[in-house]
Amino acid sequence: MERYVGAIDQGTTSTRFMIFDRTGSVLVKTQREHRQILSNPGWVEHDPHEILKNTWAVIEEALSSTGLTRHDLAAIGITNQRETTVLWNRRTGRAVYNALVWQDTRTSKLVEELAEKGGLDRWRSITGLPLSTYFAAPKASWLIENVEGLAESAAAGDILFGTIDSWLIWNLTGGAEKGIHVTDVTNASRTLMFDLKTLAWEESIVATLGLKNLLLPTVFPSIGRVGMLAGPLEGVPVSAILGDQQAALFGQTAFKLGELKNTYGTGCFLLLNTGENQIPSEHGLITTVAYQAAGQSPVYALEGSVAVAGSVIQWLRDELGIIESASDVEYLAQTVEDNGDVYFVPAFSGLFSPRWRPDARGLLIGLTRFSNRGHLARAAIEATAFQAKELVEVMELESGLSISELRVDGGMVKNQLLMQFQADLLDVPVVRPVITETTAVGAAYAAGLAEGYWSDFTELRENWQEGGCWKPQMEAKVRSHLLRRWSQAVERSLDWV
Repeated sequence: MERYVGAIDQGTTSTRFMIFDRTGSVLVKTQREHRQILSNPGWVEHDPHEILKNTWAVIEEALSSTGLTRHDLAAIGITNQRETTVLWNRRTGRAVYNALVWQDTRTSKLVEELAEKGGLDRWRSITGLPLSTYFAAPKASWLIENVEGLAESAAAGDILFGTIDSWLIWNLTGGAEKGIHVTDVTNASRTLMFDLKTLAWEESIVATLGLKNLLLPTVFPSIGRVGMLAGPLEGVPVSAILGDQQAALFGQTAFKLGELKNTYGTGCFLLLNTGENQIPSEHGLITTVAYQAAGQSPVYALEGSVAVAGSVIQWLRDELGIIESASDVEYLAQTVEDNGDVYFVPAFSGLFSPRWRPDARGLLIGLTRFSNRGHLARAAIEATAFQAKELVEVMELESGLSISELRVDGGMVKNQLLMQFQADLLDVPVVRPVITETTAVGAAYAAGLAEGYWSDFTELRENWQEGGCWKPQMEAKVRSHLLRRWSQAVERSLDWV
């Protein structure tokens, strides 16, 4: 009997369930969006119960549309938006508040207070991370301090802490009755309280953040069975957990030292495989766990994180109304020959790597009476490529490696203009796989590998197929001019808050 591997891909804007066969081909994909709750400037929340409901729904839709049952699935892998934080009551199963999303900046004051002793790199040598609103633990601290009665419930031992993977797995494996409270090393490494060397929670940081009463999840390797699902998938093993960007690296089969990928989604995330070496960053990158197979040493990565990429296109659609759908932006940008010296710095929630400037805000500069909607659309597209170029430069500097090509994935890789402009800025080929939903692919590959569905890493690499390639065409002097003007625009976006 032919069997398959499933992947739950819980992202910033939607939840998907995909089923793959042995060649890595997609048998079915179901997807549901969830609300973005924006009640105050800088606040971004999700309803965790809506996400859970959608997760069950996409699983059931996939099974019903294919006629498959739980017996047809060898394993399930889970990948998720990483730093988004949920606290919930272990007795009732109810979240105490909405999930605080990785983009949320309400913890900026707390981060400033923590930085007063030791600066932004106070815990970088332990966690690989700078102090930032980006990460999960400060979000939990905010909830403890601001949700009425929560501190008392935590002191009573009733409050579970987790990123979205923990929330889903606890519920999908039985919830308040028998749910397991787990995470993996990749998600734990995004909390700001996980020791990259010992692969354990750092108790002194947990205490400093006021979180010692929370029930933290047990940390597992990324690849290996952690438990059995309940409900329509009862008895199917959960055999992989990976944060979404690490899952994308895995899905791109970038298993070798020096291989890298960039995912163009809501944000933009570049990961470089550094093998078993933790490379400390001195220029604004993140040191993180790439993945770990059960019984083996972890593989690490350098990461550059851009807060706003695809979400700037959503902003053009939803807030400005200059396009009707995200796909319209490329057509609009092609109505002009170039950006008309217009630059768009989408620092809606500050700047992440390599600057880490929460004081920055969005900036549109260079406007004249000549400027039109086409120039704005082109500037929005180019902003993502400019930011990725900065990350690649720093990554080459810190790793000592020279990048010969960039593997890309995510929703924005459908944009031909963006891909060509990225190749032009980097002056190396940009390569897209046939299956661009590499977060789900990576989760499935990891789960299938854990259960012997795929035999080894070599078999997974053989599944990867090129689906598009863009080669640089830009003259060096044009490239230099554009990068210089971009840097000027970014400098003007700083010190606003």
